[in-house]
Amino acid sequence: MTPTPKPSPGAAHTRMTGAEIVIASLRRLGVTDVFGLPGGAILPTYDPLMDAKGLRHYLVRHEQGAGHAAEGYASTGRGIGVCIATSGPGATNLVTAIADAYMDSVPLLAITGQVFSTLIGTDAFQEADIVGITMPITKHSFLVRSADEVAGAIAAAHEIATTGRPGPVLVDISKDAQQGLADFQWPPQVSLPGYHPATQPHGRQVQAAAELLAHAQRPVLYVGGGVIRSGAAAQLKAFAEATGAPVVTTLMARGVFPDSHPQHLGMPGMHGTVPAVLALQQADLIVSLGARFDDRVTGNAKTFAPLAKIIHVDIDPAEISKIRHADVPIVGDLRQVLDELLPQYEAETAEGAPDLSQWWEHLNRLREDYPLGYTEPSDGLLAPQRVIQRIGELTGPEAVYVAGVGQHQMWAAQFIRYERPNSFLNSGGAGTMGYAVPAAMGAKVAEPDRVVWAIDGDGCFQMTNQELATCVIEGIPIKVAVINNSSLGMVKQWQTLFYDERYSNTELNTGAGTQRVPDFVKLAEAYGCASRRVERADEIDDAITWALSVNDRPVVIDFVVSKDAMVWPMVPQGVSNDFIQYARDESPAFEGEE
Repeated sequence: MTPTPKPSPGAAHTRMTGAEIVIASLRRLGVTDVFGLPGGAILPTYDPLMDAKGLRHYLVRHEQGAGHAAEGYASTGRGIGVCIATSGPGATNLVTAIADAYMDSVPLLAITGQVFSTLIGTDAFQEADIVGITMPITKHSFLVRSADEVAGAIAAAHEIATTGRPGPVLVDISKDAQQGLADFQWPPQVSLPGYHPATQPHGRQVQAAAELLAHAQRPVLYVGGGVIRSGAAAQLKAFAEATGAPVVTTLMARGVFPDSHPQHLGMPGMHGTVPAVLALQQADLIVSLGARFDDRVTGNAKTFAPLAKIIHVDIDPAEISKIRHADVPIVGDLRQVLDELLPQYEAETAEGAPDLSQWWEHLNRLREDYPLGYTEPSDGLLAPQRVIQRIGELTGPEAVYVAGVGQHQMWAAQFIRYERPNSFLNSGGAGTMGYAVPAAMGAKVAEPDRVVWAIDGDGCFQMTNQELATCVIEGIPIKVAVINNSSLGMVKQWQTLFYDERYSNTELNTGAGTQRVPDFVKLAEAYGCASRRVERADEIDDAITWALSVNDRPVVIDFVVSKDAMVWPMVPQGVSNDFIQYARDESPAFEGEE
């Protein structure tokens, strides 16, 4: 996690409007980029924003796009993401992105305008209780009614969003607070009674964890997104290599441990690799690092890893033992915990580390017997897995890959090789369709020298593709791969497997054999993007290479893929992870296998 920037000195007492204080506060916090869309209640703040040096505003076409762009910006590891909206529908349009950031622990500052303080509670024009609405999905929400409160609220929001478990904070500012005058002094006095995030782990718990690990015969390091948020990739690698334990990385942690590393088993969960899923299920010790035992990983929580003791490390004490009882709970920042746990483990194993050779023989056999793969479609259309795999191979690990939600998200997690943290961005907890294009836009603003791909589905793409206009006008040359199977693919997969192939309302008419509503190539060209359609396998590489050569505008490629492709492996929802459906006609059970 990026540390809070040290504020630069400001004038002792400068008389400003509340709106000017908003801008001055952001600048002193080191914010350089914001995403937003103006309206009446936030208009006073947009006036000084026009002249703010060193603070660039990106005008989105929908407030949800501003929120996801701010998420994408923050998720590259470059600092807090900031989005701005007006009152009422402007603010409520941010709600999905705020909820998304809350689920995935993304440091986000949402600033909204509110009606005059004298009108609050009267159902005034474009009034909405956005503080009340967002209370369950923010770390904290502020309602500012006076210009005197603005600097303190912005500073406090930044502190809360970026410390402890990162997350979104909302600052709702009434119009008269923006227009009113106040003395501006930086840094303001910030009082946050009761907010004391624990970062330093308890020494006895660290010792207990080291003792357990030193005696485990089938350990697994279960690595979640908290390792990325804490910036602990280097510490994780050193710890994993010292223990020799297998590593699994969740959807939110892809890249924090290199895919090329021999100890990496891949992603666990509903669509995880067979070795990763069964390693957790058959472990005698799970070391959970910044992961939360969510249902997509555990399947039926009552039958998950029945023989395993649990070491659970998390900066948020509310996550520990919430779903699975922790034998050794450790509250703290992952970097600090791993820095302390490694020497403790080495001391415990000074006379000899546990022999994991039999465990690795079993896991390597699973790797050989159940590799990731796919079947070429029989309908003559593209295999979506091949398209995504070639994007990764031709672009390389230094790029940023941003996925929407659905089948293409799982294929992007499976078939692109990730070698560094913050290289794979996606909506994990909320599963928000429409995330990819605006989040890729934000990621490209944060990382202008990296290639940024949005890997989207034809359903997701239609929810937020209007942000291509922002990309064109603002000069943000992202690459968009539309994995177009002409349907809501993941929903259709479930209908195929669990609803007797009754395809109720999942056909989108965008791909092969349809009238193409809309035609994605024409749509992209109308926005001013470079675009082409790919329908044959021998065109894939040429199209990707062409996209990589275009850097003066966004690129959209419509990859027309098979409607029948499905994501494998799969653990059906709510069943035990002992059962993994490896392919539609191959459903081995692994109960009791050693």
